[in-house]
Amino acid sequence: MKRVLAAVLLGFGLTAGAVMASVEDEIRARIAPVGEVCVQGDDCGSASAPVEEASSGPRSGDEVYSAVCMACHDTGAAGAPKKGDTAAWSSRIDKGLETLVDHAINGFNAMPAKGGCSNCPDEEIEAAVEYLVSESQ
Repeated sequence: MKRVLAAVLLGFGLTAGAVMASVEDEIRARIAPVGEVCVQGDDCGSASAPVEEASSGPRSGDEVYSAVCMACHDTGAAGAPKKGDTAAWSSRIDKGLETLVDHAINGFNAMPAKGGCSNCPDEEIEAAVEYLVSESQ
């Protein structure tokens, strides 16, 4: 009887040890880092590391409009004049391109500065304004 009890206790001990090791492995997997930093020049062992493409220069007015401006100027959201609506744009265009660019860069009425594109350079915003005006005359 003592041998059977010893065998059962030994079995429980081994099983409990295996379960604890499994739980510890699961915890390590859950808290493992999601990525690594690889500094240029270091051999990080990953041939498939993403390579950042260099910018080919400022985007065209059409590209900026499609990426930033169209959300409001295609729908009229927050009172934005729609692209191509000559009646809505005529009085604005009469104020001059310089004023329109200033409003686009610094914000005007419900439109935030740069239409919310804080990382857009001024020259891209100006190109977008020129595009929008050309499509709305």
